[in-house]
Amino acid sequence: MAMAMAGLMNGERAVVLLFIGRVLFSLPLSLLFHGIALSLLALSALSLDILADSSTSLAQFNTRPGASSGILLGAVTLPAVVISKMIQLSRAFSLDQVGIEELESLTLQYWAASASCLSVLIFLCITLWRAPENMPPPPAHNVWHAKFSLSCIILHTAVSFVTFGTVSLTSFETALKLLWMLCHGLAAVKLIQHVIKTFPSCASIGESCLVTSGLVLYFGDMLAYTIEKVSGFTMKSEVVQYGSKRSEISIIIQGLLLGLLLFPMVFKFVLRIWESTFSTARSEVRTNNEIWRSVIFFSSLGFIMIVIIPSWMQLVQDFHMHPLLWVLSFIFSEPLKRLSLCVYWMCVIYVSVLRFYNISKNSKIERILLRKYYHLMAVSMFLPALIFQPEFLDLSFGAALAVFLALEIIRVWRIWPLGQSIHKFMNAFTDHRDSDLLIVSHFSLLLGCALPIWMSSGYNDRPLAPFSGILSLGIGDTMASVVGHKYGVLRWSKTGKKTIEGTAAGITSVLAACSVLLPLLASTGYILTEHWGSLLVAVTVSGLLEAYTAQLDNAFIPLIFYSLLCL
Repeated sequence: MAMAMAGLMNGERAVVLLFIGRVLFSLPLSLLFHGIALSLLALSALSLDILADSSTSLAQFNTRPGASSGILLGAVTLPAVVISKMIQLSRAFSLDQVGIEELESLTLQYWAASASCLSVLIFLCITLWRAPENMPPPPAHNVWHAKFSLSCIILHTAVSFVTFGTVSLTSFETALKLLWMLCHGLAAVKLIQHVIKTFPSCASIGESCLVTSGLVLYFGDMLAYTIEKVSGFTMKSEVVQYGSKRSEISIIIQGLLLGLLLFPMVFKFVLRIWESTFSTARSEVRTNNEIWRSVIFFSSLGFIMIVIIPSWMQLVQDFHMHPLLWVLSFIFSEPLKRLSLCVYWMCVIYVSVLRFYNISKNSKIERILLRKYYHLMAVSMFLPALIFQPEFLDLSFGAALAVFLALEIIRVWRIWPLGQSIHKFMNAFTDHRDSDLLIVSHFSLLLGCALPIWMSSGYNDRPLAPFSGILSLGIGDTMASVVGHKYGVLRWSKTGKKTIEGTAAGITSVLAACSVLLPLLASTGYILTEHWGSLLVAVTVSGLLEAYTAQLDNAFIPLIFYSLLCL
């Protein structure tokens, strides 16, 4: 029995459960029901994760080769991050440093994130339960895992009903909130099906779950905020409670990302109309088809990003000018510091990219080590800016992500004249987790550094939390890879490549960086409230996850590390 349990509990699952246990241990009594819901979500995801290893039903999804399902990690990461932020705000509320509205808004986001992940688990459970007709009936232990997972899902739903029933003033308010959760769940299921179908072999189920639940939560929040502004009244007593005022920078980032994510659908629609209209056109027009596609592409993109999206920004936020002019005004409000930082970034990018691109073509250095140099480049670029210009770095991350999205769209659609050149250049820095259809490495590195910084806006009593992405990816992951590759002997598993020496080097390097960073932050005015015991646990758990997980570590490790630092 013990050997069977050991076989089911692999390294990744054990580390994730350790992470969940650490979060639950830090919960105040006021968040008891939220902790119970997170526990049930984790148990359901664990059961499905185990079941996925012994079932062929999920093979229809055509996930990334070589990766495990990652259902447990993908399902619990986002709810755990939100509940960790709730623990942080609960401390602030007890000290009268934030209002109840901000905590209630985050609470609703937690239930929305849980509903999204839970709905994906229901979808996976149904898929695993329905075996093909030509297949033999599933073994008894598979049926038990499916029933256990479904039982946890039902209990989670019951806990949600009880929680909303106790905190809502009226049954109508409870019904509206439950409807809001249901919409998130349905959107998450629909989106994950679309992602897996549109981008086959590009992501595991866990990675797809994290991406879809994150997008649904992010843009659901955006939709609710828009409805609140358009309707002209606060939705405090109805669906969404938005007590915190949005900054101009957050609105600009949301608008840019929304416009670029929706643009491919708009472009595809416009392109179909154009092709059907000119399908019988002259031969010389058909010869210049690529040029016309390029003209339509850039015209549509410019119209959306210059007219449509700024119009939405001005609708929900009082900019008093075009958002592009606001950005220029923001930059030139401190021209010496911010323009100097831009020049520094451009120099670092130019020298690093030129140098590493030439090395990638002419050197025999393994690509995984070459890519780690970009992690160090991220540290040199982002660390000074985060200490001295955090707001400008927020905006810069949004701009950089928008540029990356635009370039990836151009590469995927092979838009003349840049598409082929971008594809050739990007291909020099891919690894086994990338594909010709979608290159995610550069996105995940940028988002891994940016998300902890964006989530730390507002109240933050843990000064190291915004640095979690830079520390875990730029320093910890880099040192683990370099030391493990050069000096690693003892492997964590017989089939894996990660070594104990590499993990130890990663953990030690992050702790050393923290010991340097904390006094530096104290000298700039930060009030240090980080305890070395909790910091050691956070660094160790994230380091072990990097060693064991087969998922995209650039996406998961910064979020796990950030969540633990918030406790």
